[in-house]
Amino acid sequence: MIPRYSRQEMSSLWSDVARLRRWRDVELTALEGMVEAGLAPREALEDCRAKAGDFTPEDAARIEEIERTTKHDVIAFLTFMEERVGPSARWLHLGMTSSDVLDTSLGLTLRDALDLILKGLGRVMAAVEKRAFEHRLTVMMGRSHGIHAEPITFGHKLAIWYDELSRGRARLERARETIAVGKISGAVGTFAHLPPAVEETVCRKLGLHPAPASSQIVQRDRHAEFFGALALLGASIEKFAVEIRHLQRTEVREVEEAFTPGQKGSSAMPHKRNPILSENLSGLARLLRGYAVSALEDVALWHERDISHSSVERVIGPDATIVMDFMLHRFAGLMENLRVYPEQMQKNLELLGGVVNSQRILLELARKGMDRQAAYVIVQRNAMKMYEEGADFRTALLADADLLKVMTPEEIRDCFSTGYHTRHVDDIFRRVFGRTA
Repeated sequence: MIPRYSRQEMSSLWSDVARLRRWRDVELTALEGMVEAGLAPREALEDCRAKAGDFTPEDAARIEEIERTTKHDVIAFLTFMEERVGPSARWLHLGMTSSDVLDTSLGLTLRDALDLILKGLGRVMAAVEKRAFEHRLTVMMGRSHGIHAEPITFGHKLAIWYDELSRGRARLERARETIAVGKISGAVGTFAHLPPAVEETVCRKLGLHPAPASSQIVQRDRHAEFFGALALLGASIEKFAVEIRHLQRTEVREVEEAFTPGQKGSSAMPHKRNPILSENLSGLARLLRGYAVSALEDVALWHERDISHSSVERVIGPDATIVMDFMLHRFAGLMENLRVYPEQMQKNLELLGGVVNSQRILLELARKGMDRQAAYVIVQRNAMKMYEEGADFRTALLADADLLKVMTPEEIRDCFSTGYHTRHVDDIFRRVFGRTA
């Protein structure tokens, strides 16, 4: 992923040096398992540990140089280890295949990446929760089809977001369990040259689970679940970002992304304050959906393995996790600094002259015994006067002879009282957050 959308904490997991360190750890831990199983001498393990050392960018360049000849990355790595360690290196990779190293290392990387993503999600959820309670009773217009429907509170809207994020977190936690697996079962996964005990030792020491059964590779439905969980979370963040974009439109302007000193919105129009963070999040979510499709395409491989998945994962592994990590921290900052304009929300509530109370009149007529469709006709014809004539809805109702046969003027006016839409906010918050204050 390009540096513009990369945070160092996440991108460093995918560096060449980090990859080589994980390969080293898998190889040394496998050798340790062989020693415990009586398949390799302890002296070889001690010598390999003492000489394996760390890796530098220069080491990575040397391995890349070897690979230009071998055309095989793991063989190039093992060749380098032989150069560095000496004769004891012959015990490394004994009975193993390249995918034992690659897939176990990938499991480690995706697990650690997901831990960072969960940390970022925690920041997002904390920000959304804080703003939800801040605006628990901040009344705004609820909309369906983009059209005024009935009042809602901004806190209620954010409680819905928090609930959705909770589901996203649960999916990530399940995906972490699914992806944190390793295999040291050899070519085609039969343990023909190493017993399962070695695999169990490696996975236990590295904090992974042994794949219960594997071919030459860990099965890619696991990875598809991982990338699918990222794409779903990205879709949720895009949903929230699109809402912010709509609410920031000039004609609405109920919320607004923070506009910092020195920031400029347009090279041509100095007045512009654009929802650039939200728009950026919408774009990045599209990438995550593409990566998820690519991961699904990797599930079906030939027989016990092919390497058509390899090139895909070299791209989507780092890119998807870096993008998701970046999106979470960008959205968290957006929510922490989001400007909310309750006065504008109130102004928009009054924009249509009270027609948003139409359902209350309809329900009251039904309670008083009027046929629902007949009641609908009365309420709708008065509401349409606002759209077509600019009439005040309440005034129109108070002048409707058919309505006055069923409801008194006082009962009509009572239907315009405020507060009915906030009566159960605490019940919603108790369900979502487990508390009301």
